[in-house]
Amino acid sequence: MFLQLQDNGSHACVFAGFLLTLHTFSMMVKRKEKRQMKNIDPRELTDNFFEAVGKEWMLVTAGTKEKFNMMTASWGCIGWLWNKPVAVAFIRPERFTHAIIEQQERLTLSFLGDSQEMRKVYSICGSKSGRDCDKVKETGLHPVETQGGSMTFEEARLTLVCRKLYKDTLKEGNFIDKDLTQWYGEKGGYHDVYVLEIEECLVR
Repeated sequence: MFLQLQDNGSHACVFAGFLLTLHTFSMMVKRKEKRQMKNIDPRELTDNFFEAVGKEWMLVTAGTKEKFNMMTASWGCIGWLWNKPVAVAFIRPERFTHAIIEQQERLTLSFLGDSQEMRKVYSICGSKSGRDCDKVKETGLHPVETQGGSMTFEEARLTLVCRKLYKDTLKEGNFIDKDLTQWYGEKGGYHDVYVLEIEECLVR
């Protein structure tokens, strides 16, 4: 067979095309497998969220595939409230993502791991604004739409799909420990606090 292909250029081209198609199909299958996430009960999570939020960090992403933005967050809570698994997110009102959160019922919290590559992603998403740049292009992340239409990323090891339950704003007069107000003023506005129901817990 190989002798015939070598003697016939057209057959060789067909065979080469077949190999290329096979390779492309294989890459598509691998890419699809990489994107697949398993939805588990949040109570099955074994993450240490003191480490996951405080040291690994997370991306807060709001919007749809037509328009979305993500920002880095290193403050937040995971717990149980109103007989629901919840997350609590703290978003300054001047952040570009804040306006999108206000327009949407849901958002996602994505944990990308603690590799050097992902630390660069967190740095970009925490220091640059979606008003001024395309963070997807800047970071090289691969967006993925969840079944409900929220956005996460192929690179995420864990994504919490959340629905807004309650919102409030931190107020200077309510701080018992007045030293904590050092985090505001020149450093930014007082956070809006969102209590979120964890509807889906997507893991790889």
